[in-house]
Amino acid sequence: MKGYVHFFIICLAINAVSCKQMVEQTRPVRKDLVEMVFASGVLEADGENRLTAQTDGFIVSIDFNEGDEIMPGELLAVIDNGQNLANASSARVLSSIAQQNTLPSAPALLQINANVAAAEAKLKLDQLQADRYKRLYAANSVSQLEYENTVLTATTSKAALAALQQQYNSMQITAQQQAVTQRSVANVNTIVKDQNQVRAIIRGRVYEKQKQLGDYVRKGDVIAVVASQKLIYAKLSVDESNMASLKTGQTVIVKLNTNKHKTYKAVLHEILPSFDTGTQSFSVKAYFTDSLDFRIAGTQLEANIVTGKKKNALVIPRNYLSYGDKVTLKDKKVVQVKTGIVSSEWVEILGGINEQDILILDNK
Repeated sequence: MKGYVHFFIICLAINAVSCKQMVEQTRPVRKDLVEMVFASGVLEADGENRLTAQTDGFIVSIDFNEGDEIMPGELLAVIDNGQNLANASSARVLSSIAQQNTLPSAPALLQINANVAAAEAKLKLDQLQADRYKRLYAANSVSQLEYENTVLTATTSKAALAALQQQYNSMQITAQQQAVTQRSVANVNTIVKDQNQVRAIIRGRVYEKQKQLGDYVRKGDVIAVVASQKLIYAKLSVDESNMASLKTGQTVIVKLNTNKHKTYKAVLHEILPSFDTGTQSFSVKAYFTDSLDFRIAGTQLEANIVTGKKKNALVIPRNYLSYGDKVTLKDKKVVQVKTGIVSSEWVEILGGINEQDILILDNK
């Protein structure tokens, strides 16, 4: 019995050595191949709009929640900025005063108008005096000097009247210019005052609420992210080495991280011109052709973009292909092959070997 046990152990040892010496081998086979490019990404909503604060201050009113549907012009939040309100009120008063200064009843214009009336009356009297002295001079009743003095007085009065009339016109123009300027300032301050109110720009859904009641915000701070609720698409990051094989219209198979057992079909809609130097990737958009039952923007996802298909292709398992597109035959001969479509499991062989060749794994 002891000898039998020894014999059994020896047989097991021999079998183990024989198994170790066995080499995995295969032959090229015919298969239908699909070439895909892997991409990661997120769900995004079309027409994303970031509502930002246009002034500094505390949020004293906020009337929306994530998921709410909003309409253009809808008031979403109010920021307390007393300076804007004071400036707008002051500008309105100054604009009203400036407008009143353009009216004929304005005090400054009334004063000049009174001076004009007095100057007109004086000119009339001085002209009558000059005409009377002209007749007296013709009758030799006054000297030439006396006559000339009356003419000079009338001429001076006429010039004074013209100057006052010009002053009146100039003041009117100045008052009108000031009215226009103050009206513009009032309009600007009204706009600035309205910036205390944060209103929706587009119709859509609130996807992210970034501020709360009582928060202090500065100009430019994002208060909410709004986007279209109708179009949800996959924004994908693609390695730059794969970009040459992409084109619009290609089929995309998408899996959401929320349910990796379900896939959705999409189509490559747009290749964006942006390049992220940090991740060394390009961005593309894929629009869903299947009904999407999970529509939360920001959801992480994985996608495979179908870049090529071939029926009855000659293929070998991918792990039999070595660096430099080389394979090892059964006789240990290393052959370089020409490859085509490469999938996760298979490599298309376009030349270098045929279906009769036996390949072994190069385990060097």
